[in-house]
Amino acid sequence: MKYYVNKNAQSKGEHEVHTSSCSYLPDADNRIYLGDFSNCKDAVREAKNHYDNVDGCYYCCNDCHTK
Repeated sequence: MKYYVNKNAQSKGEHEVHTSSCSYLPDADNRIYLGDFSNCKDAVREAKNHYDNVDGCYYCCNDCHTK
């Protein structure tokens, strides 16, 4: 699965990780491609190389959604 992180922070400051098939995937200019991972935990780990405050999307990465 391909994963992306939103360049725009949510209201609480977190940058959400999304799958390529998510209905809430940000527009191409508002996301960073993280890579192809077998689970959201690896994608969130990669996203932390870009942003300190990272969370999984409630809808597509619920296993990694904490906030």
